Amino acid sequence: MSNDLTLREGLELYRSKVSILKKGYAQESYRLASLLRSELAGRRMRDIQSPDIAKYRDDRLAQVSQRTGKTISPATVRLEMSLLSHVFDVARIEWGACETNPVTNVRKPKAPPGRDRRLLPREERRILRYCHAHPTEELFSLVVLALETAMRQGELLKLEWEHINLQRRVAHLPETKNGSKRDVPLSLKARDALTRLGVKTKGRVFCYTSNGLKSAWRIMLQRLAILDLHFHDLRHEATTRLFELNTMDVMEIASITGHKSLAMLKRYTHLQAARLVKKLEGNRGRGQQVVLDHLIPYPAIADASTDGITIRVLDFDGLSVTAPSEAEALQRAQDELLRKLMVSIRDKVTVPPPDQYLDTVDESRIFMLDPLASRAISFGQPHTFL
Repeated sequence: MSNDLTLREGLELYRSKVSILKKGYAQESYRLASLLRSELAGRRMRDIQSPDIAKYRDDRLAQVSQRTGKTISPATVRLEMSLLSHVFDVARIEWGACETNPVTNVRKPKAPPGRDRRLLPREERRILRYCHAHPTEELFSLVVLALETAMRQGELLKLEWEHINLQRRVAHLPETKNGSKRDVPLSLKARDALTRLGVKTKGRVFCYTSNGLKSAWRIMLQRLAILDLHFHDLRHEATTRLFELNTMDVMEIASITGHKSLAMLKRYTHLQAARLVKKLEGNRGRGQQVVLDHLIPYPAIADASTDGITIRVLDFDGLSVTAPSEAEALQRAQDELLRKLMVSIRDKVTVPPPDQYLDTVDESRIFMLDPLASRAISFGQPHTFL
């Protein structure tokens, strides 16, 4: 191997001998392409020093992405630098193209905090309604499975019928991102999402490609006016819900989600803390707590007409009251909401959490109606009653 190997030649060699053998080859190809466009590409690998890498880092952080119109994220630059470091290690050890790795001593951009975007209940209902009416019925099943199983997008798209046991309700993943196989339990909703597609004996479950799903997801969010929600956020939401079940420990959840490092599950520790609080309380006041957990404020709107003031509680179909005055309408609405919640608890009917309504309303008109409020404040004041 020549000692005069340029970085461009090293990157191409790395692509053909190392990168192509990786499962993430497609994603890594984009990073290699970015490195090939850099000013460093034409220089000999043995001549590149740490200050050159630092300049590359700073230049990249200042660049604007043509696709998003935003500056390149620190996470992207960190990944590019990690790849570049491995290229230099391979070149040094296997090709003899350089004596040192200049990336080693260069600071990487600070890692951004992990995304904590949660899927709002109303967003979930709107998304499921949209997907259910979508001409491609696979979209609905994909979203349901993502929320029920915490599988990655790539794992869902590679799912094959021969690896699904509907009787035992288990989906086997022979190949995952971290290189290990795993079995994923299927809830009843997940099983139904699969059976509605028409069960087969073999072959891929979904015909969607990665780019096809990205396009369908992007169009849906635009039409529903939902901001900053990635398909991968459904995996985070599903994992969060597994913790909120309070029935499994971290190791059991990791076996379902496929998180190889428990450090990746640190973002969910606050949910464990809430679980420990309940354990500290034991059985004391459990019945009271169950009731109080349901008696919470719900979004409502008020309209004036010739008949008086009408208040409508958005999450309950048909729950509206009309009274001659504002104060009387508020009092009646509180009473009706309290009665609705208590009857639901008595009859063991599922009570919807707040903010799941699908009506299109002016957000500025919404106020929170508290069924336990000791006094009512004019709904002209923003957002809440105390």
